[in-house]
Amino acid sequence: MDNLDTREWLLSNGLGSFASSTVCDARTRTYHGWLIAALDPPSQRTLLLSHLDASLEVAGQIFALSTNFWTGGKVDPLGYQLLRSFEIEPIPTWVWSESNWQLVRQLVMPYGRIKEEESGNRILIQYRYEGDTAATLRLRPVIGDRNFHHQQSAASELHFSQLVGQQQICLQAMRPDWTGTPWHLRWSAGDYKQEGVWYWHYYYPEEKQRGLADTEDLYSPGYLTVRLQPGDAIALEAKVGLPHPDQPDLSPLDFQQAVQTQEQRLYQWPSCQVETLLESSNLPTPTDKGQSPIFQQLLRAGDQFIVYRASIAGPTVIAGYHWFNDWGRDTLIALPGLALATGRYAVAKGLLETFGRSCRNGLIPNAFPDAGAQPFYNSIDAALWWIETLGLYLEATQDWEFLAQQYPVVRQIYKGFMAGTDYNIRIDAADGLVTWDFPGVALTWMDAVIDGQPVTPRCGKPVEINALWYSALCWASRWAQQLLSEPGANSRWLSNQRDRYTRQAQQVKASLQKFWNPGRGYFYDRIAPDDVPDPKIRPNAVLALSLYHCGFPAAQGRSVLKVASRRLLTPYGLRSLERDDPEYVGTYAGNSHYRDRAYHQGTVWSWLIGPFIRAWSRFYDSEPVPFDCQPMLEHFQQQACLGSISEIFDGDPPYAAQGAIAQAWSVAELIRHYQDLGRQGKGE
Repeated sequence: MDNLDTREWLLSNGLGSFASSTVCDARTRTYHGWLIAALDPPSQRTLLLSHLDASLEVAGQIFALSTNFWTGGKVDPLGYQLLRSFEIEPIPTWVWSESNWQLVRQLVMPYGRIKEEESGNRILIQYRYEGDTAATLRLRPVIGDRNFHHQQSAASELHFSQLVGQQQICLQAMRPDWTGTPWHLRWSAGDYKQEGVWYWHYYYPEEKQRGLADTEDLYSPGYLTVRLQPGDAIALEAKVGLPHPDQPDLSPLDFQQAVQTQEQRLYQWPSCQVETLLESSNLPTPTDKGQSPIFQQLLRAGDQFIVYRASIAGPTVIAGYHWFNDWGRDTLIALPGLALATGRYAVAKGLLETFGRSCRNGLIPNAFPDAGAQPFYNSIDAALWWIETLGLYLEATQDWEFLAQQYPVVRQIYKGFMAGTDYNIRIDAADGLVTWDFPGVALTWMDAVIDGQPVTPRCGKPVEINALWYSALCWASRWAQQLLSEPGANSRWLSNQRDRYTRQAQQVKASLQKFWNPGRGYFYDRIAPDDVPDPKIRPNAVLALSLYHCGFPAAQGRSVLKVASRRLLTPYGLRSLERDDPEYVGTYAGNSHYRDRAYHQGTVWSWLIGPFIRAWSRFYDSEPVPFDCQPMLEHFQQQACLGSISEIFDGDPPYAAQGAIAQAWSVAELIRHYQDLGRQGKGE
């Protein structure tokens, strides 16, 4: 495995479906496959097509091009030894070759449109051959039908039916008590032979490292044989559903058209005005930043997370690939980078409207379930992040009509916190601060729980929650004043609201001084329910300084940032706990228990570089941010998932990338502050 390039690639389609694997073409995770389809966008993600095993016969010699891991760590075939190059831009492209031949494979996952059946969950594959003589390409589809979190096992009761047609097969998994998803595979040339066979014991080394199930059985219904002359190409398409009876035959031109459509939608952004799933591109006139190649790559990376959710009939944000769904807190934190910094105001508005419509008891959902189920409200800060993000949207757009529509939601959140709401979230009348106390749950972003006990207990009064509360009160006061100028405004009522918010903001600002720890020159992370302050050095103090309205004096802000620079800052973000703390865990590894123990106990979170930059710019506006972005940009372009940013990194050098390979708020914060970093990275 040491000789294999196991860096990963990712394609997505705006519906929650994705394709992903490694540069060396070996699958190392349960989540690797070429068609993992979101059957109820963006949920019910189901692996259908794992890959195509390929071999090429040239002048009587057969070259196996695939690379597979098997139980025990055996690698067979050794196709990676013939792999000469891989490129992620503009689409994933592999080149295998020997002295007298070359085979190029490319993949494209067309952007999905929920209203257009013909543009649903699908992937297109093309092989192009060059050589001195004709060759024979054999392709064997390797398939499954299972939840993307789980593995498939061969069983006597599990069958895959196939209906062979003209240059296509229709496939469907079946058991006596269950019928799987119908889908089809079609091709532009070749002869197909039915020959069903199980491949037992595929091995996923990344799952082994995570302490999870790591073995799978996959099925192949047959194989395709294609005779290729030099310069010939063959295209294939795997697509959910049954084929349309009137669809034209597949051609390599269809592949090229799909690539051109993707390039038009993504690579001409922001100058083009092409219809997308949710809106037209609505970016401002291109600037130097917008024309930067690496910034354009960041825009494309951010686009992968904005998807359509069928259960709410609107936009949402996938928190990360491969395994995360859409979460309220993550969406709202990522929204300024993904939508406001890129001028996608309709997406931002739609997201805010969707979450606001689901406000209950003053809380904003932290997760939307599938259709027919209720949202989850297990977050103390999603509602406050909603207000903060609404404020940023309004500052960017001056959309006061939208403010008037959403102001009742602002009032509902305010009333919920004031009167008390779920999880004993309430306002302490003595100091005006937000507090909460509920056993067995973790309601802030540090939310790991093991055996019913939070790993990072933060009940009581967390510092960043109360900084958000202060900013929310300031926003509410400004908005009440703004609405006073609208025709037909209830002047007396709005004036009273404005004055009340202002008084409360002043009280909270004074009470925020309870968090100051002069001995360490830092903020207490929280004040526990028994009024004992927590002196741990965590990045939540930096979060508290980064909001639009900051309730802390400049001297304290500068001190906090200096401490954070020394104790938390790394080349990839901020540690979640300083290294000198006895509870610090420097490596995120092992099974889920060990990983959860490390998750917020020293692990580096890349998204936190955004709050650090905002806070630094506020309190040290004449000094450059003490952060060299080159390692982060090299990670983005050359490491882990090519063209995206990992969720987390080890707290100890060399800061190995961990967690999800592509994380929305990690990418969003780099988009938001790319210009502030003072470097343009490779490709400039």
